[in-house]
Amino acid sequence: MTTASRATGTINTGTPLLSIENMSVNYGAIQAVRDLSVVVYEGEVVTLIGANGAGKTTTLRAVSRLLKPVSGRISFMGRDITRLPADEAVKLGIAQSPEGRQVLARQSVQDNLELGGYTRSNAEVKADIDRMYGRFPRLGERRSQMAGTLSGGEQQMLAIARALMSRPKLLLLDEPSLGLAPIIVREIFDIIRELNAQGVTILLVEQNARLAMQSSNRTYVLDAGQLTLQGNSAELVSDERVLQAYLGG
Repeated sequence: MTTASRATGTINTGTPLLSIENMSVNYGAIQAVRDLSVVVYEGEVVTLIGANGAGKTTTLRAVSRLLKPVSGRISFMGRDITRLPADEAVKLGIAQSPEGRQVLARQSVQDNLELGGYTRSNAEVKADIDRMYGRFPRLGERRSQMAGTLSGGEQQMLAIARALMSRPKLLLLDEPSLGLAPIIVREIFDIIRELNAQGVTILLVEQNARLAMQSSNRTYVLDAGQLTLQGNSAELVSDERVLQAYLGG
């Protein structure tokens, strides 16, 4: 296993924003993640890559407290959150944009955004919805439209905007490019880079490994629920093992 290195301009000192230590997660009798350790520092984009079934989504769901690890520890801002309820994790500053977007299809864009801000006051929510419409103009144009009638790219924007409505300190993005046309994928990743430049820390799961690594500071490679490689994304993108397995090398 390579040693994790620091990307240029990334301050990896002090307590990590997120720390996963020796975590294992099961689905019934199936062990989906085994003895996994990951750290994310404030201001980073960290990506998890691996084949289908590698445990990437399971890891995000454990961090957002939708799944309970059978062993190990998850810490956020120095606090043990391993047994914290999911709604408390949102209040603490963790938000997830899930795989497949999962917008409320029969609710309007506005309703979806209001749901994302359920932990906050009405005045704050109204101000942030206006902010989201400024950040995602197409959502503003479709604020009264049913979310299920939006294009795939617009639904992905809505899923990200809904997650941002809780003002997270850590944004979990699960397969944001899934099922989207290449031009829309580029637009979504422009949004991810802009969010990070504005100070949002991101843990990213993405099927397009090359694009994910080009957009992140550090990368963890998972295989069958276990960590196999980790390091600086700019270095790992040229690693022969990663090239052969994930980048069509």
